[in-house]
Amino acid sequence: MQRVERIVVLALDGVYPFELGIPSRIFGAAGGRYEVLTCTVDGRPVRTNADFSVAVEHGPEILETADTVVVASMATPDIPSGLPAEVGAALARIRPDARIVSICTAAFVLAAAGLLDGRRATTHWQVVDHFRVMYPQVDLDPDVLFVQDGRILTSAGAASGVDICLHIVRTDHGSELANAVARSCVVPPFRDGGQAQYIQQPVPDSGVTSTAATRDWALTRLDEPLALSDLARHAGMSMRTFARRFNDEVGLSPGRWLIQQRVARARDLLEASDLSVDQIAGRVGFATGASLRQHLHAAIGVSPQAYRRTFQEAR
Repeated sequence: MQRVERIVVLALDGVYPFELGIPSRIFGAAGGRYEVLTCTVDGRPVRTNADFSVAVEHGPEILETADTVVVASMATPDIPSGLPAEVGAALARIRPDARIVSICTAAFVLAAAGLLDGRRATTHWQVVDHFRVMYPQVDLDPDVLFVQDGRILTSAGAASGVDICLHIVRTDHGSELANAVARSCVVPPFRDGGQAQYIQQPVPDSGVTSTAATRDWALTRLDEPLALSDLARHAGMSMRTFARRFNDEVGLSPGRWLIQQRVARARDLLEASDLSVDQIAGRVGFATGASLRQHLHAAIGVSPQAYRRTFQEAR
């Protein structure tokens, strides 16, 4: 019988209702593999940033039983300047081996508790400067949608909570289930790029030619040696214009995006096929198996063999 992982969501004063509901919606669509419970620091209702409060069924003691703890984000005026005693006491109940996740501004809470010291992390781009002043000991990356550093995961603003929960499902159970959960929730299983695309160009200009068609074209040709000139030619743009527009839309250079897509495709093949590492490298456009090993390790910190073994054991 498959073990059910317990996810406990901690709601603090000023919590955003949307972010508070993300873990239940995503993990709840994973076919019974997760149990999602919600608590507050004292078991009493909490004020949201909307015109209502939220009543919960559990107090902080439930944190002691969590395999994963998700701290939901709060409105900017409610970001604590330090670590409130009752919040610190609640976090102290978390088991040392539990996974801890922050959504958006909840990274301030983890940082105040010292959980992000010396770690790479992210938060919403609008509060990056404030975060850096308060917590210079954290290696903050404002350009990504989420970061995993060991057992600690942090995500950027709002909808990136969906991204990080899907990442957890994929890490735990593979891309097939994560894709099924994404389809059930009508969200993309994986979003390209990072926060930069939302900072620089929140709403694309309808009069400007998009690079989306070329991205779709490239995804069907990952096994080919695609150069910037090939992409620009397909889009009907100069290389300089294409590179600039691509970065505005995706938040990554074309080269970095291609590597990201090739690694993602390689992960799918490692999970679902018995192809050798060299064969997979050829199918996704890496010149050698060594190149695939290098890029996979840079992306997720493990070798292809270790990654495949994890999912073989899960199956």
